[in-house]
Amino acid sequence: MAVGVNDELRAEIIRRFYGGASFRDIARAVSVDRKTVSKVVEAHQKQRGEPHSALEAPVRRASLLDPHQSQIEDLLGRYPDLTAVRLHEELVARGFKGGYTIVRERLRTLRPKPVSEPVVRFETAPGVQAQMDHSPFDIDFTAEGRRRVYAFSYILGYSRRRYLSFVDSQNFTTTIREHVRAFEYLGGAATVCLYDSMKVVVLFWEGEQPVYNPRFLAFCFHYGFRPWACKRGRPRTKGKVEEPFRFVVLNLLNGRTFVSRDDLNAFTRDVWLRTVDLRPHRTTKRPPLELWEQERPHLLPLPEHPYDTAEVFCGCVGPEWHIPYRQNFYSVPWTRIGQWVSVRVTETEIIVYGPDVHEIARHLLAPPGQNVRRTVAEHAPGADEPRRYELLRERFAELGPQGPPFLEGLVRNRRYGKEEAHRVLGLLATYERDDLLAALDRACRYRAHSLTAVERILAAQAQPRAPLAALAAEAADRIPPALRAESVPPRSGAEYLRLLDEGPGDGQEDS
Repeated sequence: MAVGVNDELRAEIIRRFYGGASFRDIARAVSVDRKTVSKVVEAHQKQRGEPHSALEAPVRRASLLDPHQSQIEDLLGRYPDLTAVRLHEELVARGFKGGYTIVRERLRTLRPKPVSEPVVRFETAPGVQAQMDHSPFDIDFTAEGRRRVYAFSYILGYSRRRYLSFVDSQNFTTTIREHVRAFEYLGGAATVCLYDSMKVVVLFWEGEQPVYNPRFLAFCFHYGFRPWACKRGRPRTKGKVEEPFRFVVLNLLNGRTFVSRDDLNAFTRDVWLRTVDLRPHRTTKRPPLELWEQERPHLLPLPEHPYDTAEVFCGCVGPEWHIPYRQNFYSVPWTRIGQWVSVRVTETEIIVYGPDVHEIARHLLAPPGQNVRRTVAEHAPGADEPRRYELLRERFAELGPQGPPFLEGLVRNRRYGKEEAHRVLGLLATYERDDLLAALDRACRYRAHSLTAVERILAAQAQPRAPLAALAAEAADRIPPALRAESVPPRSGAEYLRLLDEGPGDGQEDS
């Protein structure tokens, strides 16, 4: 500050300076040296550049950490990610007497939270890009109770018009089925669609390169679009589909109740999506429906025939003559016990085909996990009791020459021989056909015509089918090493046969 300049003169110099006068003119007008004018102006500008407050500066009290400041800085220099807990432990070991809280607060001042990089939104031309994702929601339905559903969202990058549906699962069949509906709802597909690392799309990563699920690629090729898996740990790459999930919570689900998932989807499709399409979007400032009219001609046209989204799998009919699917059971003719059948599951039905690929059963699909048994009376063994033995003879004759003699002895010697015959056929779901025939032959030679005898022979001489063996190997991986040490040799199955002859002893449980 210039010496000999009072506040009034200083104010006059500053006023004339900001009025545009030169240092020479100001010095002549206020009768001071030109250097004095320069010092006053420089001091004023420096003062303006420094932070200031009308409040008095807080007086910092001494802290127990002050003597350890150099130690803290040294530790943070060597270990930048050191936690407050570990820092407190190190300081206590060096004589610090204070608590954890002041260490945590000091660490916050010395290591402020890193500032996130700004996200630059990437806009695309019409029809070029779409984004898809799932999001879980736990919803209290008035008729179905509280249950978890998943919001499937597919959004067009240019117009921001979206398809939204709530589903029970994120599996492959459901995901591609909702894709088909999204394409039909929006009138086509974008050229590229962004995904995260969901297993439906990406099997695994080879370094930074995704290895796509070939089944999903076949679906993509059918519609002509290209999947694009975003880098792991960067959810903002799909911000156009991620951010609207918060809007779903605040606008669609907030303050509303729904009877069921179907009721929620009907309201979403018929009311909510139509309303959202007519509102100006926060980013584009235009309604999605208006921009979609411009984007629609650029979308990939839909193929003549939609992709078949039905789930298909094979299974062997067990002795209960029902096919299990998602914790429900569906009957097939009992004469198919032991046969491998093909099952096709649509959104509403489950259809079973015999080995000759002819339909043998059809049922309405039950809600998953309900333990529902869909049974047709004509499928039950008692529906054709007069011909039951003849039908069993035909099935056992199909196995080979060992089949009919064993069945004849089984029915003759066992009170419930026909029921046991069903279960013998059901063993084909666990063992190979040749192994079962060998067991029937051995049982006949020793006149052991019973289900128990066949099971013992198979347990001692045969191996289960490969899928069951794989499951056993997977279970073995969870066994502690001490229980599967190499020093314990495997035992022969013959050593356990006596356990099948003996019932549970006194004080033992039948497990």
